[in-house]
Amino acid sequence: MKSFLIRRALMAVMVLLTISFISFIMLKVSGDLAISLAGENAGADYVEFLRKTYGWDRPLYIQYADWLWNALHGNLGASFYYGKQVMELVAERMPVTMKLGALATGLSITAAIPLGMAAGIRPGSFVDRAVLLIALLGGATPIFWTSFLLILMLGLNLRWLPITGGADLQHLLMPALALSFYAMPAIIRIVRSGMIDVMASDYIRTAKAKGLRPLEIYFRHALRNTLVPVVAVASVQFGFLLGGSVVVENIFAINGIGYLTWEAINQNDYPVVQASVLTVSTAYVVLTLFADIVNRAIDPRIRLE
Repeated sequence: MKSFLIRRALMAVMVLLTISFISFIMLKVSGDLAISLAGENAGADYVEFLRKTYGWDRPLYIQYADWLWNALHGNLGASFYYGKQVMELVAERMPVTMKLGALATGLSITAAIPLGMAAGIRPGSFVDRAVLLIALLGGATPIFWTSFLLILMLGLNLRWLPITGGADLQHLLMPALALSFYAMPAIIRIVRSGMIDVMASDYIRTAKAKGLRPLEIYFRHALRNTLVPVVAVASVQFGFLLGGSVVVENIFAINGIGYLTWEAINQNDYPVVQASVLTVSTAYVVLTLFADIVNRAIDPRIRLE
């Protein structure tokens, strides 16, 4: 276990370094940052002043090395638009996005596991076809369309939930529902496929021959062996939801990291954009490592060393 954690930690560091370098280069080649910050009508002298002030006239590898060194010491620079330290902005906004992603992941798991089990227990049945249709709709429907439908039904017509702002459960529930509908299909398919395989195994037939109750067979014996890939997929989906919250947070006016990223892009706030990418990527890598550890706890047969 110890050697596994060391290897995965080193791999995670390499992944994060690669992501930080790629995001750094992509932002650089997207345009002249000095012109974007100064404005198209700014004079050449002012643009050159900005280049020298922020060190953008130096070679790219030196700029990246300086940024990486500062980032490792907790300094991601200052925001051009907000006039605050980037770390302070991320620390203010990230908890809201984490709450939204965790709530959406919880809702998707809560709905997807029973649906996937029902479909996998009797493949080819009406229930199976209905569940697969739900999974198809979840994967094919754009998340902004789902958000607008929820606003129309739950917010405007029924008036059950508020449609904008806030970081409490009541305000986060509707955007979490939109995100969970997007995350459900992958979990449903994994659970369904796992249940089909498990239900055809010898130990399930033995359990049936012993006269065990169906619910005991499904939940105690079959579901446990199906959960291993579910944990991995759910963790990956959580990471996707953190990155994909940009659209939902803008629609519902939630001041999370996604909305911060959108504002930073519109205002050419380069330090905030890069910090947001790095923050979400770090969360994604940590979640993947956590999923491997949880899988080992669920199924001791998995060898991690």
